[in-house]
Amino acid sequence: MKPEQRQAASELSMLRDDNYDPQELSNVIDDVYDTVLDHSLWIGAIERAAHFVRGTGAALYSKNVANQEGSVQYVTGIDPYFTQLYFDKYVTFGPTTGGQFLAEIEQPVAVADLMSHPEFLETRVYRERVAPQGLVDCVNAVLDKSATSVAMFGVFRSERDGMVDDEARHRMRLIVPHIRRAVLIGRMFDLKAAEAATFADTLDGLSVGMCLVDAGGRIVHANAAGYAMIAVSDILRSVGGRLVACDAQVDKTLREIFAAAGQLDAALGTMGIAVPLVGKGDERYVAHVLPLTSGARRRAGRTYTAAAALFVRRAALEVPSAFEVIGKMFKLTPTELRVLLAIVEVGGVPEVAAALGVAVTTIKTHLGRLFEKTGATRQADLVKLVAGYATPLTD
Repeated sequence: MKPEQRQAASELSMLRDDNYDPQELSNVIDDVYDTVLDHSLWIGAIERAAHFVRGTGAALYSKNVANQEGSVQYVTGIDPYFTQLYFDKYVTFGPTTGGQFLAEIEQPVAVADLMSHPEFLETRVYRERVAPQGLVDCVNAVLDKSATSVAMFGVFRSERDGMVDDEARHRMRLIVPHIRRAVLIGRMFDLKAAEAATFADTLDGLSVGMCLVDAGGRIVHANAAGYAMIAVSDILRSVGGRLVACDAQVDKTLREIFAAAGQLDAALGTMGIAVPLVGKGDERYVAHVLPLTSGARRRAGRTYTAAAALFVRRAALEVPSAFEVIGKMFKLTPTELRVLLAIVEVGGVPEVAAALGVAVTTIKTHLGRLFEKTGATRQADLVKLVAGYATPLTD
């Protein structure tokens, strides 16, 4: 049995053992994928995802440390005042920011993974934003990262929900890969609520190669860019009307995914967000698969025989954040990374303590650990260290 098959079997076993309702999971995933065609459905989708994780609210949001700003794309269950307060005051130096640069994509991260609960209770963000709403914890997952920013999905827990536990983490792992897949495909495939009559014309306007296939991989429809890729036969080709990857192992993987898409959306499990493709000239591409077997997506498939949409684009260079690289290189804790970021952006110890809402002595303690781990002896050395790791490839 393949690793991904073992993982899927393990997930299904946990569902049965923990008395999960598989239909509830399938409905949540259906709702998430329907947002690709109609972005107005995101609020309802993340609300149901929050309930599945046993949370009070949820949000899709992003942070950019280079610009010291962030934004929320969709949020539910959180007062707008407190949402704005977070992005006005805490987006750069919040207690979770440093840990998010170190977090692996799709892995649930709760406050307890980043700092002790007593330490969290002393932060300004807890006193001014979390406690007034009756919240006690949150679990986040990174959906995508660039050199200076992160895109996140987060679920917030109230006093009634309790602290994030193993069950919440498990439920988060079940839905996050699908949320990430929907978000990334939605960036390429921004059709809103396209009418069926103009669907094909809209697809032909996409620069991304797209093929609609049935559960057996037979091509139901392709846009102009998709047919062009097939004609070149560098990474994809058509054999008897069936879409075939030129690489045998990739072709096997795609056939398994198409077959899974022909079942329920949940059958795709956590098999992965992307399938890498390499052309004959070593050009690298990435393929994303969107199931078309449920809800609004089925109506958009032109024909009910279409089980999945395959999107193929040339892979872009992804450069890790300087803070992510430094954090891993020097084995910094999330709190130490947050203090380092604040020192670079704010300056002196008193100013950093004020920005983070903690005592000056606490910052001095973390600063001493930063000196010890990095070999720096002055704050100016830390600033130079970060500058030395900055990439010239970012704006």
